[in-house]
Amino acid sequence: MTSIGGAGTSGMVDWNLAVATATRLVRPGPEVSRDEAREVVAELRRHAKASEEHVRAYTRMIPEGAEPHDTPVLVVDRAGWIKANVAGFRELLTPLLGKMQERRTTTPGNALLGTVGGKVTGVELGMLLSFLASRILGQYETFAPATRDLPAGANGGGRLLLVAPNIVHVERELDVTPHDFRLWVCLHEETHRTQFTAVPWLRDHLQGEIQSFLAATDVDPGTVVERLRDAAQTLAGGRPEGEEGEPSPSLVELVQTPEQREILGRLTAVMSLLEGHADYVMDGVGPQVVPSVAEIREKFQARRARGASRLDLALRRLLGLDAKLRQYRDGERFVRAVVDQVGMDGFNRVWTSPNTLPTKTEIAAPADWIARVHRKADS
Repeated sequence: MTSIGGAGTSGMVDWNLAVATATRLVRPGPEVSRDEAREVVAELRRHAKASEEHVRAYTRMIPEGAEPHDTPVLVVDRAGWIKANVAGFRELLTPLLGKMQERRTTTPGNALLGTVGGKVTGVELGMLLSFLASRILGQYETFAPATRDLPAGANGGGRLLLVAPNIVHVERELDVTPHDFRLWVCLHEETHRTQFTAVPWLRDHLQGEIQSFLAATDVDPGTVVERLRDAAQTLAGGRPEGEEGEPSPSLVELVQTPEQREILGRLTAVMSLLEGHADYVMDGVGPQVVPSVAEIREKFQARRARGASRLDLALRRLLGLDAKLRQYRDGERFVRAVVDQVGMDGFNRVWTSPNTLPTKTEIAAPADWIARVHRKADS
């Protein structure tokens, strides 16, 4: 196993143990022969390349003849997804963990962290990642540093991850045409890749917002560990609800100072935009190139809505994944409404600068964004 990194703030989280735990606990993927596995990987790579042309033509985000900052497409297994995300989390969380490390030495009641430190947190983080690793179909990972096993774009960009066993699992579960489903997934994920390669400032903007959010955190380290333990106990079959029968607060809701609520509102808006835009593009391009797109969309939406079980619903709430589902829906409505009113080129003004991104309020009221960005620019 590749080491995730050196010491640094490893006293707070044992990152290598998180990878080892998640890799050991993650569910096995669907049964496929070696030849089938090779064909899946080859087809996903072909679809990713074809999707690049379809998405660029449909979105018009990249001017004709222009060459965007390119980033690699990696077809990975569940263990590969885990390693990439642990590396990304470590990069993002280092400032917060340094702050918590300082508090650990001065705040009473943190004996647990002082005794077993990052190993407890590493195991519990690994348990959560093992749950997520069997559910993610694809992801544009933006923050992990480039390594030999995890290459990135030339200018500090990320990489597109396609999780092959999960794609095969879902296409079988939904009983849809594999060729069509794989292309459909690639269209969504390629849209994310295009967003970040066509808009060079987007990655730094998101990273800055996340770092500001983390810098404003004023949370006792023991509370974070306790919440991780709640999630881990839920995975192990423990009670998924709070003491009074109410759902436990999500990890994000633990750190909600007034400043953080403001930042989180901006992050929610931009994530709704990115997810909704990907769904809109996927539906727009899909009928042209995916013959069974209507069947796939209907079955996939039903799967998204129902979740797998009470356990799945409890973890969605605890990890804030229920908010992500709303982002797909709300963001897609915003994009559709704006394109209907001002066309694709008019919508693309959203990528001009951080100031032209929609606010959380504007996501729910697209006409307000149009009034602010278009009428002001055209007056």
